[in-house]
Amino acid sequence: MPTEDAPTLSVAIVRARYNPYGGAERFVQRALAALSANDVEVTVIARSWPDRAGDSLPVKLHYLRVDPFYIGSRWRDASFARAAYAAWRKHGFDIVQSHERIPGCDVYRAGDGVHRLWLDLRLERAGPAERLGIRMNPYHRYVCDAEKQMFEHPRLRAVICNSRMVREEILRTFRVEPERLHVIYNGIDLEEFSPARREALRGAARAQIGVQPRDTVFLFVGSGFARKGLDIAIDALARASFPGFRLLVAGRDRDAARFAARAERAGLADRVRFVGATDDVRSLYAAADCLILPTRYDPFPNTVLEALAMGLPAIVSRRCGAAEIIQAGVNGWVCEPDDAAGLARLMHEADRALRDERMGGAARQSVERFGIGDMAKQLVELYRGLVRRA
Repeated sequence: MPTEDAPTLSVAIVRARYNPYGGAERFVQRALAALSANDVEVTVIARSWPDRAGDSLPVKLHYLRVDPFYIGSRWRDASFARAAYAAWRKHGFDIVQSHERIPGCDVYRAGDGVHRLWLDLRLERAGPAERLGIRMNPYHRYVCDAEKQMFEHPRLRAVICNSRMVREEILRTFRVEPERLHVIYNGIDLEEFSPARREALRGAARAQIGVQPRDTVFLFVGSGFARKGLDIAIDALARASFPGFRLLVAGRDRDAARFAARAERAGLADRVRFVGATDDVRSLYAAADCLILPTRYDPFPNTVLEALAMGLPAIVSRRCGAAEIIQAGVNGWVCEPDDAAGLARLMHEADRALRDERMGGAARQSVERFGIGDMAKQLVELYRGLVRRA
């Protein structure tokens, strides 16, 4: 119950749209009950958001709909930013935490990292036509301008970074005081994602995807296949030249057919399976032997925590924030982005190491500190500290 020393805090969380597979949405879903138990009342400000996202929310969600008219992505983001700002100023919340780049928020959760740096990485490997298109795209200019204004806005009191990598990127790129940057890792349900759950699901899950007992299944999970490095995973599978290796791909991408064609050209049509997006990825973790995510840029994907929690080792790139919790040969491996040959070698190393059952236990142990309760406690401490200083 609220006390005189710790009254109920009203926190607005701003996210334009609900995406059942999005990291920000899963952050809200996982944190809501834990925050409520700590006397924090959460209101979501969004264009659209289900009252109960798949009936997975244990408490009722307060929802403030903000949905101005727009045409095109630039107008879409700009109109929502103006309307959301007006809405939270009108309602007078104690803390406004935005997951969108909106100047004037109290707290920004940098779950998407730094857009300018992602563009720089894209430009490095793009051809002349693509580089021109990126530089001339008004949407990218808008996002970069809004990003800079937000990070350097006098109202910004704190930034939640979901990895040390993101914190360092923000410090290098913007004029923002280091003490405003707080590393709070994502939280997961350690009971829902557990080795016991994986063991219970494993037989049926592998039978469903049609793999043999001695096959080694590498699982790729994530939307935005190019950024996540699916092309490198496919090329690495081809270089590995071992018929017992399988690649299971889960996630959405409008260019999915192009990646499927890449696998077919490499002679891997029968060893790469695309399953699309799924509401419950636990059966995929159960079927797999190792998570593989050679991402070109990823602040800290939830999927790595989920996989490790279920006892599934992970291979991630050094441009992924999750590399911070990977110990080579203990709970996974770290690869270089765009290095298919190096990734193929790690796949063989993983295949040998996976015979040691201790690796699954080490994977689980490495994420024991990332429970939802731990994340919520850090958030509440941050919120109350900001209110006291205000």
